[in-house]
This record gives sequence, structure tokens and C-alpha cells, in this order.
Amino acid sequence: MARTVRTKDTDVTVSRVYSDDGAVFVRISTIGTTGTRPFILVPGIGVSSNYFERLAPNLNEFGPVHALDLPGFGGVPHPDSAMTIRHYADLVGRVIDTLGLDDPVLVGHSMGTQVVVDLAARRPELSTVVLIGPVINPDERRIGLQAIRFLQAAVHEPGRVKFLAVSAYLFCGVKWFSRILPKMMRFPIERAMPHIAADTLIIRGEYDAVAPRAWVERAGRLIPSSRLWEIPHAAHSVMHAHAQEVARLCVEHARHPFQPSEARELHVYENAGTGDEKRDFDPSAADVIQAVTGRATEIGVIIRGDDEAIAEGKTKHAEAMKRARRAADPSVDD
Repeated sequence: MARTVRTKDTDVTVSRVYSDDGAVFVRISTIGTTGTRPFILVPGIGVSSNYFERLAPNLNEFGPVHALDLPGFGGVPHPDSAMTIRHYADLVGRVIDTLGLDDPVLVGHSMGTQVVVDLAARRPELSTVVLIGPVINPDERRIGLQAIRFLQAAVHEPGRVKFLAVSAYLFCGVKWFSRILPKMMRFPIERAMPHIAADTLIIRGEYDAVAPRAWVERAGRLIPSSRLWEIPHAAHSVMHAHAQEVARLCVEHARHPFQPSEARELHVYENAGTGDEKRDFDPSAADVIQAVTGRATEIGVIIRGDDEAIAEGKTKHAEAMKRARRAADPSVDD
């Protein structure tokens, strides 16, 4: 059952979609009910829908946004045995069908790109895909090396992203993370990419060692209809500190179908923000207090599995984030 909390700025709905056998479910946090097209946001390994806390409100200007928490992540229970990328992809497909979404824009980040690619390769009716920091680079499919690449990128991540990552991994737990990691490492994303019929946008950050430029350019050649963008000053979690730039690219990509005459070269996003949270996004003390209170409420009730209270916590946090965003950029209301 969906639980909705309404305020003057944001509607947050938390709902669940169960697997065919009812053994697991996906938690869905939805912002907005109107707009041109719906978005589905699929996060990476170990993390939750909170990784999209800044991207979702930007996309919400153009359509309802459904951010997912997959089994085992974000406090969502998981089965006894490890799930595969195909299992996760089938669950995302079930979300689309259950919610009755008409050709949503699928957005995946990190391991979420594997989930999106696997689903899109099997569903030719899906027309629009966005891959943010796609993994794993086939030339570096080794856990030790990927750990180094992750740390290299993490140096350039905002403090907020580091906090989200640590708290999310604690929620996930070492046991489940270690079960899913091998599935992610072995998934042959490069084999599924050529089967994607959807127009695909690939975005990477300048300092994303996990998804290096050479690999992204190769991915662009593998996917029949692809656009490639790099955002300066960004790392692997480019959609957080550079949410507005990523949202603009996503919306423009959805509005304008890929043309065969387009050159599939990597474009650099000019005049991107610095990624400096203190300069680009500086909330007031009151907003910080409300955001922290909302997040604390959300964490507490996630443990209890209370969707209504989760929605309340997410709403408080989203409200504080939106006010801070409006203060930093008055054009948000346009």
C-alpha cells in the first residue's frame, strides 16, 4: 500500500512492489504525480534511493520520479541466497508493469546501470535509457583493482556523498554486500549493450576512475543509439553535486530522439558547477536541522518497516533540500 505525505512543496509517496512469489519487494519513493514522462532511478550496489536526493527534485520539474530501494539495500529485506543482476532487472520490470508506467525513462547509476542494461536489452519497447558511471570496465574486472578505482574516485566526491555511502553500506551489511559484489563483477555488460534498442545517454564525471573515459567511449560504440557526456569537477556520483546538469541532460535526451546522423563522440559539459557543496548548495541552519531530523526519522522507521513514517521522513528531508536549492538558484521556481 502506498503512503503519501503532502506539503506545499513536495509530495513523497512510499510504496512496495513484490516479486512474483512474494519473497522480496522493491521500495519505491515517488516524488510528483504530473509531468511529461515518468523516471525510474536505480541506484548502485550497497546504496539506497537517497543517492538521488538531489537529482530527483530536479527531474520532478518534468515528470514523476520513482527512486528505488532494491532488496538488501536501503534497509529492504533480502532473501537467504544472493540475487543476480537478472533478478534485480526483473524486479524493476515488475515495478514498471505494476505501476502501469508508459515508456518510463530508465536511469541507472553504477551497478544500477547493469540492471537497466539487462532490462532494456530484453524490452525493446523501452525507448529512453540513461547510464551514469556504467560498470564494470571489462579491462579491469578484478575486485582489488576496482577497489583502487573506487578510492581514486572517492577522493573527489563531496562530503555528503561519502556520508551517504558509509551509512548505506552499514545498512546493507558486509555479508550481503560480499554476496552481491561477485555478481556485479561478473556481469558482462558489454555483451548486453549491443542489444539495447533504446536511445541511450551515458554520463561520467571527469574524475570517475571507476568508469574511465576510454571505457565510456567504448560503451558508446557498443550501443546502437548513444550520446556521451562528461561533466567537469565530478566523480562517480556525478548526479549528486551536479544534479542540475545531469537533470538537464536527461530531460533533453528524453525530449529529442537520437538521430542516425549524430556523431557519437564524448561531449564535455561547459560551465558546469564546481561541485563545491558549500558554494553551490549552502542550506540555512534551520534547513540543516530539518534535513537531519528527517533523515534520522527515516532511518529509525526503515528498521521498523513503517512506510508511512518513511514517507514523512523523506518529505521533511526533501522539503529542506528544495528550500536550500531554491535559495541557491531562484530559477528553480520557473
